[in-house]
Amino acid sequence: MDNNNLKKHISGQFNTELEGVLNQVLVMGGLVEQQLTDAITAIHKQDLEMARQIVAKDHKVNGLEVQIDEDCTRIIAKRQPAASDLRLVLAIIKTITDLERIGDVAKRIGMMLLDNADKKQPPLVSMENMGRRTVKMLHDSLDAFARMDVEAAIEVHKEDARVDREYESIIRELMTFMMEDPRSIPHVLNVLWCARSLERVGDRVQHICEYIIYFVKGKDVRHTSDEDIHSMLDR
Repeated sequence: MDNNNLKKHISGQFNTELEGVLNQVLVMGGLVEQQLTDAITAIHKQDLEMARQIVAKDHKVNGLEVQIDEDCTRIIAKRQPAASDLRLVLAIIKTITDLERIGDVAKRIGMMLLDNADKKQPPLVSMENMGRRTVKMLHDSLDAFARMDVEAAIEVHKEDARVDREYESIIRELMTFMMEDPRSIPHVLNVLWCARSLERVGDRVQHICEYIIYFVKGKDVRHTSDEDIHSMLDR
């Protein structure tokens, strides 16, 4: 953990508590990243065993969210943090919420594969490129979080535009399948749900980047374009 952006407090115990919570966020992030990576692989290879493992491991992510949330609540009650310390705790609480929801996406993809195992339907379109891009975004956002690196967070934030373009391309392909063969509609809807879920992962990674900027710069850049983010931070 790079603590260049973290203040040193008179209370060494307060420093220890903050660093401990931050490290737990990164542990949770690593688990979610692995879950998402496995989900992309499971879709591509139609790997049912991997899908079962994804579903079975989801409780670990949920457990970490609860633990970190409790730790943050305890810090607020005991330390009554102000200014940047409070922003940090709030950023952590919001980050773990988005991480847990990304983990839910991986779990639901695994469940969808298991629910449709008897139909043995091959993927209509490849979502591997889009999926790998979202995994890389998540990985890079966690790296930026570990260093509280605003510039890195801004660069990851921009990557969501590419995910959106790939999602739109997949939608066009799926529409063609439905028009050519109405019998494919149920299968298309499953694939469409997966694609939409991965697109939302990109949005959640953007949120994590926004929390980093909020902590370091003290500016709320939610619902702000990439161009406007640069303008706000240059003021």
